[in-house]
Amino acid sequence: MRPELLIGMVATVGLAMAPMLVPWTIVMLTIALAVGLTVLGIVVLLRAGQISFGHGLFYAAGAYTVAFLVNARLSLDALILIPLGGLVATLIAVACGFFVVRYRDIFFAMINLSISMVAFSLLEKFYHITGGGDGMNVARPTLGGVRLGRIAFEAWMFYLTLATAALAAFLVSRYLASPLGKALEATKGNETRLEYLGVSSNRVLHIAYAISAALAGVSGAIIAIVNGHVSPEFAYWVRSGEFVFISILGGAGNVLGAFAGSIVFEAIRNYAAAFAADYWQTILGLSLIAIIMFAPDGLTRLRFRRRRAPP
Repeated sequence: MRPELLIGMVATVGLAMAPMLVPWTIVMLTIALAVGLTVLGIVVLLRAGQISFGHGLFYAAGAYTVAFLVNARLSLDALILIPLGGLVATLIAVACGFFVVRYRDIFFAMINLSISMVAFSLLEKFYHITGGGDGMNVARPTLGGVRLGRIAFEAWMFYLTLATAALAAFLVSRYLASPLGKALEATKGNETRLEYLGVSSNRVLHIAYAISAALAGVSGAIIAIVNGHVSPEFAYWVRSGEFVFISILGGAGNVLGAFAGSIVFEAIRNYAAAFAADYWQTILGLSLIAIIMFAPDGLTRLRFRRRRAPP
């Protein structure tokens, strides 16, 4: 058994037990795991050497899909709403991808940022449709056909999100280890040679872009259901930058690092805001700086420097 798979299984079991040991962390862990799905999408693109500062677009697409469907009173179950959020985000990525994947490096990052900011502006301006800057409330849907109370709903949403995250991590790991995933890495190393082999680098990146967006869409859909509210800030550049930062914090290009970074980031932000409401940004910044000092390659490669013994 590969070490990464074993670590992932142990981490999944440990997280599954967390709500029993510390029940007040259920919502925080659910949000962290959901955000980790978007970060996992960033990790996929990082394998190709590309960074997207506009993944808030797909995150918001998944969230607003849920909001619109719930407010349309279609009585759809959460198990249907979440995949639909991912599907809408994927369709948007496929359409935008025909243009976006022609560019690389900073141009790729900035084009994604530009499209995301256009979406942010539209969400704010179309007040009668999107609720404008106030956003939209999302009523609690049924889960598995059952109308649950708040506590039971939060608990089941946590386990649903955990299962989704574990499945996504496994599938992405298999994808990155497949010939298509190796071709994705080749677009970073030697794109010209890849073209000579008869493989279209744009097509390879387009597929990765769609997968990345699907993960972000599912993430946004879960967040909308858990929070019960969506707003244009989901598509704002700050949120997109957050996803990129968390991917680097956890370990750039590392599947497990996407969730490790997200959980640490959310934990620090929540507890700093709870115990030092006026200075939580400072505490968050200092904590993250300390992590980066001891783990410059990300949390998944954490190491402590040993002091050399005197000769």
